[in-house]
Amino acid sequence: MYIGLDLGTSGLKGIVIDGAQNICAEATAPLTVSRLHDGWSEQSPQDWVDAAEVVMVALAGQIDLAAVRAIGLSGHMHGATLLDASDNVLRPCILWNDTRSALEAAELDAVPIFRRLTGNIVFPGFTAPKLSWVRTHEPDLFEQVAKVLLPKDYLRLWLSGEHVAEMSDAAGTSWLDVEKRDWSDDLLAATGLTRSYMPRLVEGSEASGTLRAVLANRWGLRSDVIIAGGGGDNAASAIGVGVVNGGDAFVSLGTSGVLFAASDAYQPDAASAVHSFCHALPNKWHQMGVILAASDAMSWFGRVLGAAPDNMTAELGPLQAPSNTLFLPYLGGERTPHNDSAIRASFLNLDHSTDRNAMTRAVIEGVTFAVRDSFDALTSTGTKIERLLAVGGGSKSEYWVQAIATVLGLPISIPVSGDFGGAFGAARLGMMAAGGSVSDVAIAPKIAHVIDPVLALQDDFLSGLSSYRAAYKALKTLA
Repeated sequence: MYIGLDLGTSGLKGIVIDGAQNICAEATAPLTVSRLHDGWSEQSPQDWVDAAEVVMVALAGQIDLAAVRAIGLSGHMHGATLLDASDNVLRPCILWNDTRSALEAAELDAVPIFRRLTGNIVFPGFTAPKLSWVRTHEPDLFEQVAKVLLPKDYLRLWLSGEHVAEMSDAAGTSWLDVEKRDWSDDLLAATGLTRSYMPRLVEGSEASGTLRAVLANRWGLRSDVIIAGGGGDNAASAIGVGVVNGGDAFVSLGTSGVLFAASDAYQPDAASAVHSFCHALPNKWHQMGVILAASDAMSWFGRVLGAAPDNMTAELGPLQAPSNTLFLPYLGGERTPHNDSAIRASFLNLDHSTDRNAMTRAVIEGVTFAVRDSFDALTSTGTKIERLLAVGGGSKSEYWVQAIATVLGLPISIPVSGDFGGAFGAARLGMMAAGGSVSDVAIAPKIAHVIDPVLALQDDFLSGLSSYRAAYKALKTLA
């Protein structure tokens, strides 16, 4: 058997699969985000360890884990987890959706070597500008930093005692030479660091260490359980749904939204605000368009109304044409295609007839239009998207997925286990680290059903898209 642990922003998920990739057990533990100031987003790394302990104990309570051969890790990217020389955590982790380092990101992005070596804009959410922010605003703390780890790699340190990162997650730091798949000494130097601050690099399908004996004994595992390299959350989700070759793609409606396309070659276009990263497999890359608030936008609106998002979407009935009501989902700024940390969300064109369902549809449509923005950015680089799947919690809403299918003009497949894409992909990477081949392990998932576009509404959605794009331009003049 193989375990996959997926460290998400709102919770940690764990699954156990057998050699035939059947899910034998699953468990979750919730996590919360601290937002002390506008644009800030932090979590305590100890909360991740506590959540992982809860999940592992729950899994061990459901099934005997003695047959487990490997554990794979997935997690939210870009977070700056700062450790001293004794591996003590120096401050809460600055998360992927934290935008406090917008000034530092712009300064690094203006240095040509960053885009040239990383293939990406230096976004405020990336790791390198966060270290520049800490260096400026918390200099005493910066002097104590001995290691910088990404969130899932802090879990790895707890599980194995090893400082290790893998290529897909490391590619989102702005310190990796993405084509060469190695840390860049020049990029590190630009933020006052050296290679000694970085963890050792492995591929996601390789072994990174073994489980510590004290944890193996606690959970009833063998003493030689492998900890796989794993992947950043989206790369791991791609492995989970078999998106590994050029032409394959998926849309993820998690806390953030992602349009992810696999590539057999490194083909960056930083100016488009498309992310070009290493995949979690050797000699594979991928491109992503990233929306900072996808299901997070619906969760926010649900909190405002005191309603459950699942109930809100279930009340909508069949897909309708967009109304005049617009929602721009920029609750914490936006990445693709705008690279705009200052823009904020807005409802537009509210009137006396606007009710709860109309506003719920507007939130869904706003995220849908943002997905189309990412689609256009990816395809402008020459990327072909021939097969599209939907994963993440938002994919449980057929209304939402059909809206995306309609604005893209593509059918979208729903995997049977779409809500556990990251954990499932992490477990698959564990299988590979234990000796399984990519072709045997990273196969396309069983499809629950296919959602087709409503062609009769496509012109209406494209008209709504035009209004959405015009609204962003207009709001920018007020910022």
